[in-house]
Amino acid sequence: MATIVGGKGTFMLAALDESYQLTKVEIGRPAPGPNDVAIDIKYCGMCHSDLHTINGDWGAGKYPIAPGHEAAGVVREVGAEAAAAGFKVGDNVAVGCMVMSCLSCQLCTTGLEQHCPKMCQTYANMFPAGCDHDDCSGTHTNGGYSTDITVHKRFVFKVPEGMKLEHAGPLCCAGITTYAPLARHVKGKVDQNVGVVGFGGLGHMAVKIAIAMGAKVTIFSRNDAKKADAAALGADLVVTSDTAAIGGLFRHFDCILDTVSCHHEINSIISTLKAYTGILVLIGGVPQPYELAGFPMVFNGTRVEGSLIGGAELTQEMLEFCAAHEVLPETEIINAKDAEASLHLLNDGVGGVKRFVIDAATIRDM
Repeated sequence: MATIVGGKGTFMLAALDESYQLTKVEIGRPAPGPNDVAIDIKYCGMCHSDLHTINGDWGAGKYPIAPGHEAAGVVREVGAEAAAAGFKVGDNVAVGCMVMSCLSCQLCTTGLEQHCPKMCQTYANMFPAGCDHDDCSGTHTNGGYSTDITVHKRFVFKVPEGMKLEHAGPLCCAGITTYAPLARHVKGKVDQNVGVVGFGGLGHMAVKIAIAMGAKVTIFSRNDAKKADAAALGADLVVTSDTAAIGGLFRHFDCILDTVSCHHEINSIISTLKAYTGILVLIGGVPQPYELAGFPMVFNGTRVEGSLIGGAELTQEMLEFCAAHEVLPETEIINAKDAEASLHLLNDGVGGVKRFVIDAATIRDM
């Protein structure tokens, strides 16, 4: 997961600055410690978070950087403790948005590792002190746009039998990001009305998962261009500028997931939440502040929650749920040489609900 300075053997697609230009760079990965799993990456999805990290929106500023927190592959080697935990050579596994935490705080011991103050993200975070690898000290993590990765067993997830690796990686980002709040607020309940703001990669997964949980789903969109796509999944679609349609949904929703990752207006949907029991969950990771009108929130008893991916145990649960209900992302496998162009398409909002997924074997050939 970290770069070994001067190391060799791993090839990655790296951004050298804030542009979206990707260059093949050779680095080293650590040999697995007792708790580690070494993975030959087969596929890695491309996420909007990759853009925010490369272009500096999130203030990472660590270059060269290989993005990618939607990796899936095959276990090559395991440490003794990882083997005792059930990992073995040849297993199909996936790695999501984090690769380490303190493992012992109250958050970590209750399945909320993503909120641990020492949580280490899969890329652009400094490698944590006190790990098994002294040679990684002072370096930053590099992610799944690479040929292999070494990760602590806690953050390696077993891919359910029959699930394709190109689907498993994106589920460890878009899947868990939407599954976690739906598991908190919707799963196991009856007659739930769920709203989804945005119908891109995150929104698409939110719709599929919510429907699989038995909810009735309505998509909030800027226009009706995707109305047929929504209907094909079993969801309704309402245009946010249609005041009559919005008015007809007054205090209708039990939960609304806002999946949009750029600045947008959200006050118009506040009145569609049920008073006090309804909740607006922000999962899009918008760098700019939201503008919230106080009076509508007060008079409608609005609750607002932020949600960050999900813990390790919940991520494995999500994979099993998606396998059982055949909830899968739409993917397009690409050659590594096309990854840079795909970043630009992602930045321009082209590609719709499809997740570009890099064939990691092609990185060596660049």
